Amino acid sequence: MKIEDLDIGDVVYAAKTIIDDGSIPNGIEGEILAEAGTRGVITLIGHVEEEPHRSVFLVRFEDKDMNLGNPVGCWVEDLMVEPRLVN
Repeated sequence: MKIEDLDIGDVVYAAKTIIDDGSIPNGIEGEILAEAGTRGVITLIGHVEEEPHRSVFLVRFEDKDMNLGNPVGCWVEDLMVEPRLVN
């Protein structure tokens, strides 16, 4: 299954560490929003006006206590469907 086939409510994982690039309102640029492998849930799927061919996913990632955090905008390449196994 591909990220593009997923829908609102589906579980995804951060494919890499996701860092605030300065685009989050009231956020701190450079802050880690989700470590690689963090589980999250898709809450909205849309497109950026400047790049209508690219989907953007709003994902709420779990914190260490398994509480969902604030929505984070993610590109397809930021997400994966299955968690990576850690050796």
